[in-house]
Amino acid sequence: QDAQFEQSSASLCPDMSWTRSEIIHGEKAKDKTLLYMASVQNNGKHFCGGFLISEEYVLTAAHCDNSYTDMTVVLGTHDLKRVHDKTMRYQVQRCKHPSFKRVSSGNDIMLLKRFFVKLSPSMATVELQKTAIKANTKCHVAGWGIDTPRGKAGVDELRVVDVSTIDLKVCKQEWKQIPANVICAGGYKTNKGACHGDSGGPLVCNGKAVGIVSYGYNCNYPNRPNVYTEISKFLPGIHKTLKKKTCELQ
Repeated sequence: QDAQFEQSSASLCPDMSWTRSEIIHGEKAKDKTLLYMASVQNNGKHFCGGFLISEEYVLTAAHCDNSYTDMTVVLGTHDLKRVHDKTMRYQVQRCKHPSFKRVSSGNDIMLLKRFFVKLSPSMATVELQKTAIKANTKCHVAGWGIDTPRGKAGVDELRVVDVSTIDLKVCKQEWKQIPANVICAGGYKTNKGACHGDSGGPLVCNGKAVGIVSYGYNCNYPNRPNVYTEISKFLPGIHKTLKKKTCELQ
């Protein structure tokens, strides 16, 4: 199922807007930056983003699961045309939040345990934010999604855009209803944000991963805020999973 930003009340998953989002009005990521970024792929094709949080685990959105049988993650490159399968592509074991049903009900978070673990010089982990982030904090989001509102396909080279966090009260007013444990950033009163193909990627503020791209309205900004799973709310389950190497993401 292709991910798309919500149009009217369409879906990111079937119920919201995008499951694959793209960076709108961003720029090409600089070399040797954002080394934690991961491309989550099915049959060798990008469909979601993700990010490396330890040598073994990639964090992404639960709605990126979709029961694909050939899910892999690609690490260590900004250019998806230059993927060396033996050194950049990894088979994964999925650990999806057990309460996830759809993006509109929250818990949109999943860990992917990669096999044949080895960090190369072109990979790095990103630290996770431990507390809530304030509104109007300057952050950035990156991904390989489409880079124009009417784009038909994602980009090959990683793109990044600056966005600011939005007060939850404002976000609730614009969406009428949002799930618990989310934060909002970009898309609202700005022409910048995520879109189709960026789902699962990180919202990074002050060098720490604060949120996971979950859904938005469409890519024709400005309109409604983009919605992210708030990582700090799920830290106990993340840490248990990383420590015990068993799925305890709840």
